[in-house]
Amino acid sequence: MDGNGRWATRRGLPRVAGHHEGVKSARSIVRAASALGLHYLTLYAFSTENWSRPADEVSTLMSLLERSVNAELPELMARNARLRVLGRTTGLPAGVRRGVDHVVHETRNNTGLNVMMAFNYGARDELIDAFRSLARQVQAGELRPEDISEKKISEALYTADIPDPDLLIRTSGEMRISNFLLWQIAYTELWVTPTLWPDFGPADLYRAVAEFQSRTRRFGKV
Repeated sequence: MDGNGRWATRRGLPRVAGHHEGVKSARSIVRAASALGLHYLTLYAFSTENWSRPADEVSTLMSLLERSVNAELPELMARNARLRVLGRTTGLPAGVRRGVDHVVHETRNNTGLNVMMAFNYGARDELIDAFRSLARQVQAGELRPEDISEKKISEALYTADIPDPDLLIRTSGEMRISNFLLWQIAYTELWVTPTLWPDFGPADLYRAVAEFQSRTRRFGKV
């Protein structure tokens, strides 16, 4: 969900205004994904690298995340959607963590769209956590090194019971992955749009899905 700051700057607004608009876009995309019957939608809300932004912007982002997560609970329940979180949530401020934990708990039995929010997430950190988990199992004699496989690594990731993404949408025209789901997107289809995230709406999602449906996926085969 890239481009909030640039959206605001181009309009002579503070960067935080772009983040507020970005929340509205996220809400509309969750609704559209639910209406399409998608099973999984992952939104990259805050990366581990985002902590290096100006302190006032980080503080505003954390407050916005806390308010937004709690405010979305009624709609998630109405849409039978489930919130799940990817990332090191222990590194989040207590208020944000409480709000996230509450919504995750309240929606845990919903069976519709799974909304994965990546909070304090970094793919390299995820891999480090997975490898440490496997190393502890080897150290405890529960796993032999030669038994470590793709399946074992996948099971140790934050996304252990979640299928790999079919489609990755990158807004704002940036041609990079930005430390997002590096293991999981090995064969994911990429769709890049110059549209900034606050301007990204259901019609853009439909175009991305339609183009995805027109592609032939080979997964490295002929």
